[in-house]
Amino acid sequence: MEIDFQPFTVRKQVPLAIARGTSAGNTNLWLCLRADGYEGWGEATPFSLVRGISPSLAKLEAQCERLRSRLTGIHPLERQRIEGILNQAAVDASVRAAVDMALHDWLGKRVGLPLWQLWGLDRDRIVPTSVTIGISSPEAACERVQRWREVLDVQVLKVKLGSPAGLAADREMLTAVQSEAPAAEISVDANGGWSLTEAIAMAEWLAARGVRHLEQPLAAGQEADLLELSARSPLPIFADESCHHSQDILKLADRVQGVNLKIMKTGGLSAVQHAIHTARAAGLQVMFGCYSDSALANTAMAQLAPLADYLDLDSHLNLRDDPFVGATLVNGRLQPNEQPGLGVTRCA
Repeated sequence: MEIDFQPFTVRKQVPLAIARGTSAGNTNLWLCLRADGYEGWGEATPFSLVRGISPSLAKLEAQCERLRSRLTGIHPLERQRIEGILNQAAVDASVRAAVDMALHDWLGKRVGLPLWQLWGLDRDRIVPTSVTIGISSPEAACERVQRWREVLDVQVLKVKLGSPAGLAADREMLTAVQSEAPAAEISVDANGGWSLTEAIAMAEWLAARGVRHLEQPLAAGQEADLLELSARSPLPIFADESCHHSQDILKLADRVQGVNLKIMKTGGLSAVQHAIHTARAAGLQVMFGCYSDSALANTAMAQLAPLADYLDLDSHLNLRDDPFVGATLVNGRLQPNEQPGLGVTRCA
């Protein structure tokens, strides 16, 4: 196979503020592999799990360049051999995700089937995706809900809390969102913005207001405190920044009730499938999330969406200039199409 890659920049219509900072856009990599007259596409998104720390685009490009020289001439069906090369190259998870995504896309196109059908999945089991309300004033949060209504039927909201202004600001914002969208299901993601004491207090307060679960209340590295939080919280606790891949799930199984899997941090569709099976074996629920991903990566995750309890695949819905078109919204559900592979095309 031959591999090419190129950067592309996407800008958010509305910047997203979370406990770790604010993002207004991103420059990602589009990876394309070719073999036997078919192309497979993948995406690598630089992301940060810690404030101010993320791989540079130049680093990801250098990794792709090394992989291009090592993978050229190898056939896409030689998956075990390719896996060994990826392991030896020690590339970032997002680069591994791009290669794995492209291999799956190529295979689906070669056999003429969309991935969800190749895997025997039922699109009718896909749940509505949540859309995200970033940290802001109560007034701005209500305005964001209104803008989301221009895009889709808002059924589920993920509200980002962990404001630098403290718990009072968090409570005011959540109250405003519930007043603006009283019929919507709401979950909360603190992105590690609270202490253990704050998380316990907020879990009780949020549960009394009908919030369905609490995501990453404590910072990554405080997993030991999740035992006490889980024992005292009336809400299910989901791990995101604390859970990268299957091995982390095993360590978290006794202290959370669910995990947020993202194709970039987990390392591709193959790794996401492994993580799903691990989570199910551990009795945990599964959420799919995203970073500043385009429709390419989110459509890839949508192929596995029938296996998820919750979806938060909304990043591409907030882009001004997404170069890709793929899964479509059907009654608030991100549904993959019937095109072979990922079913993603370039915008005209």
